[in-house]
Amino acid sequence: MKATLKLGRIGMTMEEATIVRWAKQPGEAFVKGEILYEIETEKVTQEVEAPGNGTLIEILAPEGAEVAVNDNVCVVESA
Repeated sequence: MKATLKLGRIGMTMEEATIVRWAKQPGEAFVKGEILYEIETEKVTQEVEAPGNGTLIEILAPEGAEVAVNDNVCVVESA
């Protein structure tokens, strides 16, 4: 089943983040807890883990993009 992952809030005052790096590319499989991408906010750089097993289908927010909390980041297909 395909799902769109959104940028979650990692701090109470976080409103947006910059996508620093994608650890996976479209077509690559991942397991729960594996790093999908890295974000940078005003206060911290944080790796974002996969919420479950699956495959990255499409990147919606490329490296360098500023993304608001709850905006779509990528499309995945669950395993």
